[in-house]
Amino acid sequence: MSLISSQEAIGKLMPQQQPFVLVDRLIEYKPNHIVAGFRVPVEHILVDGGGRLTEAGVIEHFAQTIALHQGYDYFLRDMRPPVGYIGSIKNFEICQLPRVGDDLTTSIHILQQLFGVTMVQGAVKHGGQLIATGEMRTVIAKD
Repeated sequence: MSLISSQEAIGKLMPQQQPFVLVDRLIEYKPNHIVAGFRVPVEHILVDGGGRLTEAGVIEHFAQTIALHQGYDYFLRDMRPPVGYIGSIKNFEICQLPRVGDDLTTSIHILQQLFGVTMVQGAVKHGGQLIATGEMRTVIAKD
């Protein structure tokens, strides 16, 4: 059961817009945790000619899961979602590239948040199989 699965609602929670959106469901939200989902579509700018989501697509999906967490947090406080950037990637390992039609589930745990910088650890899975794991730091842009 998803908290939010409407493309329109997801679009209001993140600064990313089509055709660059790589999350389609908010499954679980806690102040220090999020689970998001994404079904890899046939037509997407980050799907290669062989029908697989590229490495950049997996990393961007991971980052957008963080953005969704921040956007939902801001929504709960009746604020506009922030624009953010990937600050750094650490110990990120992609075990396999997901195929078109694969339903990804990504769990992110917030390790630290301070002055607009968020450090997380997480994992991307498909049907219980590990797709990717790693740490990422994102930075909220100053207005």
